Amino acid sequence: MSTAPTTTAPNITSDTTVIVLATRNAGKIRELNDMLQGTGVTVVGLDAYPEIGEIEETGTTFEENALLKARTVAELTGRIAVADDSGLEVDALGGAPGVYSARYSAEDSVPATDARNNEKLLAALAHVPEAQRTARFRSVIAACAPDGRHITAAGAWEGRVATAPQGDNGFGYDPLFFDPELGHTAATITRDEKNARSHRGKALRRLLEMWPDFAGGKR
Repeated sequence: MSTAPTTTAPNITSDTTVIVLATRNAGKIRELNDMLQGTGVTVVGLDAYPEIGEIEETGTTFEENALLKARTVAELTGRIAVADDSGLEVDALGGAPGVYSARYSAEDSVPATDARNNEKLLAALAHVPEAQRTARFRSVIAACAPDGRHITAAGAWEGRVATAPQGDNGFGYDPLFFDPELGHTAATITRDEKNARSHRGKALRRLLEMWPDFAGGKR
């Protein structure tokens, strides 16, 4: 991984219209851009910085991983960086896959994929009755400035794990995450509906409440 900034660090009190989201996940980048429409902020992902390698998530909590990624990207790009660490907590599995959600199905040299993660989750819950398949998506979003300042915000989305995938919108565990109030999985609702209810949407709205002071350089 590169260890030096690759761009000239902007003045964060005035150049805050472009922030770097510490991911190459196109779904997360699109979601965050959708939620920031009208704010004057544009989000770019790590694809804009190909020289930055994978950032190992060594934390044991969502907050630790989010801060680790945001700090690293802010240092390397000289821009305000935002990182989300999120995952699915299934009560019948003792909170698993949790912080390991994205790499739940990884084995040796075989990387995890959304499809394999969902297959493994269904297998783990094969004999668990519907009433005991309660779960939640949890998200922590961290924003870090090149000078080390940071803020964090958290959000959760309660639901349960369906017995079979439904829908092809979204990504990750969305086809299996059933929202009882809506009567649909996260992969069958519109982006606007998802952003209004999701863990990431809730965390982002809380982050945006703190954003003016943070982006303005206040400690």
